[in-house]
Amino acid sequence: MSTKRDYYEVLGVSKSAAADEIKKAYRKVAMQFHPDRNPGDKEAEEKFKEAAEAYEVLSDADKKAKYDRYGHQAFGPGTGGFGGGNGNMEDIFSQFGDIFGEDIFGNIFGGGGRSRSGGRRSTGQRGSNLRVKLKLNFEEIAKGVTKNIKVKKYVSCNTCSGSGAKDKGSMQTCSNCNGSGQVRKVQNTFLGQMQTVTTCSVCNGEGTTITAKCHTCKGEGRVYGEEMVSLDIPAGVQEGMQLSLSGKGNAGERGGANGDLIILIEEEAHPALHRDGLNVAFELFITFPDAVFGTNVEVPTIDGKAKIKIPAGTQSGKIFRLKGKGFPEVNGYSKGDQLIHVNVWTPQGVSSEEKAMLERMNESNNFKPHPDKNEKSFFEKIKEAFS
Repeated sequence: MSTKRDYYEVLGVSKSAAADEIKKAYRKVAMQFHPDRNPGDKEAEEKFKEAAEAYEVLSDADKKAKYDRYGHQAFGPGTGGFGGGNGNMEDIFSQFGDIFGEDIFGNIFGGGGRSRSGGRRSTGQRGSNLRVKLKLNFEEIAKGVTKNIKVKKYVSCNTCSGSGAKDKGSMQTCSNCNGSGQVRKVQNTFLGQMQTVTTCSVCNGEGTTITAKCHTCKGEGRVYGEEMVSLDIPAGVQEGMQLSLSGKGNAGERGGANGDLIILIEEEAHPALHRDGLNVAFELFITFPDAVFGTNVEVPTIDGKAKIKIPAGTQSGKIFRLKGKGFPEVNGYSKGDQLIHVNVWTPQGVSSEEKAMLERMNESNNFKPHPDKNEKSFFEKIKEAFS
């Protein structure tokens, strides 16, 4: 069971909070626990990552709707955000820095942004998201499954380690920003001098320029290839549900953050069963003698065969229930049932001997409908069909 805190609790907002309110709440929490305000405080750093993960989900209408319905399990283990505190700080600053204005962290706390090395942050272009369709059968959906799939996508260039440069000597400090990745300008206004900070247009905020490009990736820092990705699919997913695997999409250009991998769930049709929410339905056809005398039959279920008893005198339309033989709820402890709908098979044609026999049987009160049911008997229907 997930130990993650509720995302609404993390940001201190209600489920009915509007997008602007969620954004404002995230800004407040992120500023409170920002690593530059809490140097060396691991707990504050984890809370900062936790807030970024919560905002990544609640700020996206589709992800928010799925979270409201299924909770953390809607995104699978390690997905749906920045991995529950295991994410990269650079990814957080790169993806959400815009909601604070241009490098507001640098202006408030001093210095530039952050990077993996603790200095300025890289602003390489983030990779695009990828979408893949994953078809699951009823058994996989009912029990959950781990799938290993091969994804064709842009991956980081091994030759230059994603830098895009031919070698280390081909990376030079940007002369426009002197390696800071930012350009500061001071303007005189009626309020006095105002300083603005913008991303360097020459190096795109990276602080370095390339004099000789990598021959493998042509300076992009990535090449088209493939990666084997392991997907942990929770039990109970449904057709059309989307799961997000953070950082498993296309690699970014020149060290930019990776995009996400979006998995669209498709249900493989079952040869005998069909799904109805958490329940599974099966149409059972029995003969008239079996309905009269009763019988034992074997019916298919999600995880094999099951025997059920058909009592004597069972009516067509009777529904039997196998408790707990349906699908589990994605975010909860509920589990559906298997519903077995009984249909008494009506012959398509009868011989003259069979017809005479049925007519004799129809004269008996035992073969007439119950007095309080205003309908024709089974044999009256057959007689009409073949008259």
